[in-house]
Amino acid sequence: YQDDHSYLLHCLKAGGKRFAGTCLFFADREDAPKKLAELSKKCHLVAARVHAYAPERQPPFGKPGLKALWKQTADLGLAVQIHFEPRYAPGFEPYIKEFGKTTVIVDHLGRPFQGTPKEHKVVLDWGGKYRNVVMKVSSLPEPERYPHRKIAPVVKAITDAYGSGRLIYGGGWGAGVSAKAYRAERERIAGYLSHLTADERAAVLG
Repeated sequence: YQDDHSYLLHCLKAGGKRFAGTCLFFADREDAPKKLAELSKKCHLVAARVHAYAPERQPPFGKPGLKALWKQTADLGLAVQIHFEPRYAPGFEPYIKEFGKTTVIVDHLGRPFQGTPKEHKVVLDWGGKYRNVVMKVSSLPEPERYPHRKIAPVVKAITDAYGSGRLIYGGGWGAGVSAKAYRAERERIAGYLSHLTADERAAVLG
């Protein structure tokens, strides 16, 4: 979540060919594209992250820095992985559209419960408008968590909008995680995909 990648490099070295990395550079820093290119030569990267979450640390929407970083990511053949509250989704749309051949991974269902249904509908609509957008099915809240909206209808709406071919699974990690806990989380999320065929579920779960 910061732009020091020394631990990432350590993990990729330790993991060998089993691992691939995702990096993060701050688009408001002029040297971000150059640093991204340099890092890509040192290790196996698959994506660069952009966060629009904390109000005091937003990407420079509509300014040259974000476009330059997005272009560098595209030129390197990497995906752009975006993590945001739904209210910030419109700021990303011009880049998704302009760089239509670059895969964009939306983290954590687009955080539907960190915004209103109207705000999250922007993210749902990307499924039909932009074929380069992929949704990550992860961080599904427990039913008893605030704001106490049901997640099952959201997952159904997302699968309808994106289709199983543009959904990817990610989850089960956390403090004290075990193999048993990881499997339990995977099975919990698979339960929300029960409306899909077995082949479609397999496609999502990888």
